[in-house]
Amino acid sequence: MKILYIGGGFVGACSAAISADSGHETVVFDVDQEKVAKLSTDDRDVIQSCLHEEGLAELLIRNRTRIRFTTSLPEAEQFALQAEVVFMCLPTPEKEGAEGESDLSYYEKAVEMIGPILAKRGDGTQTSRLVIVNKSTVPIKMIDYTQELFERQGVRNFGIVANPEFLVEGKAIEGSIHPDRVVVGAGTEIDFSIMRRVYQRFHDSTAIKYIEVNPYEAACGKLLANYLLFNRVVTTYDVVGRTCEYFPYVSYEQVRKILVADPRIGSWGLYDSVFCGGSCFIKDAGSLAHQLEQAGTHATMVRATLEANVFQRDHFFGRAETEAKVNWSGQTVALLGTAFKQDTNDIRNSGAIGIIQQLLGAGVSVIRIYDPAALPECQKYFNPEKNELYQRLQYAGSAAEALRGSSVTLICTDWPEFKTLAGALRQEAPAPHLIMDGRRIIQADYAALNAEGYSIIAVGSQFMPGAKNLTV
Repeated sequence: MKILYIGGGFVGACSAAISADSGHETVVFDVDQEKVAKLSTDDRDVIQSCLHEEGLAELLIRNRTRIRFTTSLPEAEQFALQAEVVFMCLPTPEKEGAEGESDLSYYEKAVEMIGPILAKRGDGTQTSRLVIVNKSTVPIKMIDYTQELFERQGVRNFGIVANPEFLVEGKAIEGSIHPDRVVVGAGTEIDFSIMRRVYQRFHDSTAIKYIEVNPYEAACGKLLANYLLFNRVVTTYDVVGRTCEYFPYVSYEQVRKILVADPRIGSWGLYDSVFCGGSCFIKDAGSLAHQLEQAGTHATMVRATLEANVFQRDHFFGRAETEAKVNWSGQTVALLGTAFKQDTNDIRNSGAIGIIQQLLGAGVSVIRIYDPAALPECQKYFNPEKNELYQRLQYAGSAAEALRGSSVTLICTDWPEFKTLAGALRQEAPAPHLIMDGRRIIQADYAALNAEGYSIIAVGSQFMPGAKNLTV
């Protein structure tokens, strides 16, 4: 099949790579020239620097004869006139100043660009059936608006399909090749049949749940799935972790063993953390709450989950002053991890962003930052031309370099390499020193470091003052 993707971000690039690997001829159109140039190369490291997804580079390089990325509208037009399926993979962030309402401006601009082209199919006769697929996370009633937008552009003989992705950043390719389910929401049998051809490798598999529903149910399922996962993560630290912080002689790891032993509870998401970020959970929970309220009902639990997530980050940061009596003014701080989680260079809604802003607001002198994958994105976000305070940020090439000369260490991302941080701490930042572990990633070393004079604040633990006096 000939499949056109509009948008080459995380969702578009990974989905298109799987389509090419499935034997389809695939073109990805995006207006970001730098991104397109990187994804078009056969250099694994260059592709990885653009989208830090394990296996994506190999898949793109291996299927290069069946996939190409372009910023050229004429090139996209030539292909679009022959395409049977068009995937819409546009960002749908929260609208600025309107909590929970989706900003559909990227989507609308894309339709204005591609719609007139699609109306030219068959020299304007449009006799061939076209399926337009909403791959981005969109409002539940988006199918109606999508239909309206394309009809305004003169597009005819087309169907709208909702095909949400359930990918985990950092493991998107693995999850795309071996999905736990494929959800296709359509309104007609002809559109279902076209999508079965797109996903034949999955439709014919006995190991994968291929679920066909109407498009409203598909969009709804995506939002609810993300909310339930988000709620699980936040409940873990707002209830389980908080209990362990406020009751002595209670170890988070020991309590967790009890909980995960119950198969009804399971282990997914049962890890304490400083914040639940990323591109989806917060945005989609806000969107769900907004849509429920617009429909005339309450969204009390959804709103409470969003509030508890922010409280966790602010509470963690505030413990430095309330429990360790830290005066941030003039301090040199090491901050480790800016990605919202391991295995990605995505810093969207990362807990580190809020903490960096709080540190700057509190008057720190220098923040030395290290992340094995996300430093370029952090440097873009904290551009010193936007705010002179960002000149206080320094970027290190290793955790040891970031630690050197610091009085406080903040761990914000669960990169595996941070598990062995104790040695670098002893060498580069000897006690007295405050360690703030927002991931419990060096939990195995808490007792030894504390005995050596390090003070420790960790999510899910009571404050551990060091044997030596803390002088920060």
